[in-house]
Amino acid sequence: MTTTPVKTTRSRSEREIASTGGAVMRHFARQTRRGALFVGLAAAGMSAVVAGQYQATFAGELNGAALRALAENPAIRILFGPPVALDDPGGFTVWRTGTPVQILTGVWALLTATRLTRGEEDTGRADLLLAGRLRAVDQLRRVVVVLGAAAAAIAAAVALALLVTGTRPAGALVHAAGLFGVTMTFAAAGVLAAQLVSARSAATGLAVAALGGGLFLRMLADGVGALSWASWGTPFGLTALAAPYADDRITPLLVLAVFPVLLTTAAVLACSRRDVGRGVLNASSGRRRPRVRLLGSVTGFAVRRAIRPTAAWSLAIGAYFLLVGVLIASVLRFLRENPRFAELASAAGFGGLGTAEGFAASMFSLLTIPAGLYAATRIAAFAAAETDRRLTPLLALPLSRHRFVLTELLVTGLGVLGLLAVAGSMIWCGATVADAPLSFTAALAGAGNVAPVAMLSLGAAALALGWAPRAVAAVGALPVAGGFLLTVILQSTHAPEWLTYFSPYSHLAAVPEEAPDWTATVLLLLVTGALVALGVLGYHRRDLRT
Repeated sequence: MTTTPVKTTRSRSEREIASTGGAVMRHFARQTRRGALFVGLAAAGMSAVVAGQYQATFAGELNGAALRALAENPAIRILFGPPVALDDPGGFTVWRTGTPVQILTGVWALLTATRLTRGEEDTGRADLLLAGRLRAVDQLRRVVVVLGAAAAAIAAAVALALLVTGTRPAGALVHAAGLFGVTMTFAAAGVLAAQLVSARSAATGLAVAALGGGLFLRMLADGVGALSWASWGTPFGLTALAAPYADDRITPLLVLAVFPVLLTTAAVLACSRRDVGRGVLNASSGRRRPRVRLLGSVTGFAVRRAIRPTAAWSLAIGAYFLLVGVLIASVLRFLRENPRFAELASAAGFGGLGTAEGFAASMFSLLTIPAGLYAATRIAAFAAAETDRRLTPLLALPLSRHRFVLTELLVTGLGVLGLLAVAGSMIWCGATVADAPLSFTAALAGAGNVAPVAMLSLGAAALALGWAPRAVAAVGALPVAGGFLLTVILQSTHAPEWLTYFSPYSHLAAVPEEAPDWTATVLLLLVTGALVALGVLGYHRRDLRT
């Protein structure tokens, strides 16, 4: 007689939990879908364009001797990964776009993971979700499920793009499976980092460091024969070992599947052992001395918030361009011995690789992407601080919004220039060590030449801050990421020349091999100034986000 009400109550409770969990999952899906759509379209579009370009330009041009020479060159392997199945359109596509696409999806996954976990706790929105029947662990599991579905959709889009362009199904599926594994690995790394530290910026930095470490380990494994075993310890190396369109190995993919499982398990255990709003590594409630350095002015406060992320970006960019500088002499020697590769690279949009200055110019054209993304992420962090109400005490002071936002933009712009200076200095240091003919002034000129394109991202982010603050990161990344993709598409499809003017990359001269295009530089800076002015106007007129 007394058991029926208990069962009914328990059944109702389970239904309420299931209903709440479904609503939370839909909430996370809505926060994820736009970014996943953008990343999926970019990854699939890049793969389809390169596969089509191969069939139009490279088919039949690569013989066995040339491929062996390419595969045996350590500099090529370090920079671009091991060349496998380059005589196949799918294999060539994986070699040229595999690592960039994996970095794109990995960075998106870890940023989204930290935003949906630690970011929700920083803003206090997680308190509302956890005030009901759901536990923090339940919320974390739903974040992982949503990110898994998004990663699967992105991988499926890439596989479909490769199939539509006529590549072999087995290779497309192996490549897509590897991409899914890499994306989920760094999604899980972001989720775990959010449990370890108590600030979203620190969690993001920890996850990005893991991604950079994995990429660096892959470079060492590919370039140093004695360390080839290290490929089994990094997601990037495991996808290369799978060899899509060549051997189509499954074992490396099974090892790759272990990475997200272990990281997610560790995140669940860490989540169950911490309080909401705190991290495992700083769970102590002991007090520490206040750190008030650089808090005496608006400029000092902006500099203080920029120091750590700028140092992290400088370290990553500097390490990469130091490696590029060291490898210049080896790459030039390879291209002199195999001139046909220089011709094919020119057809793919990387001309002038036969000289140190031309090679540096090609590498610096890629520098615009991290420099522009740095600017976009810094302004996005400013917008997030506004949403989290961390800026409210400052805006309550007798301080004009114009001065406040312009100070942030100025410090970010100086950070962009600092990153470019680091890249130029490091590539020169590497070239000097390898005795490559690249002067210090030429290296700095080449790095500084791309500043106007990187600054476009700062202007676009400022515009979004004023008029569409929820889309700062996406709009800020559009000039560099979208412009690069547009350039690749236009070059691959032999589109009308007038369309190239819509890409900022078409206005870059190949400095230091060529003289700078001062007219284009001034025009790009004027556009940036106009975007900043419009963004500041919008920021002054709109209400604060809460």
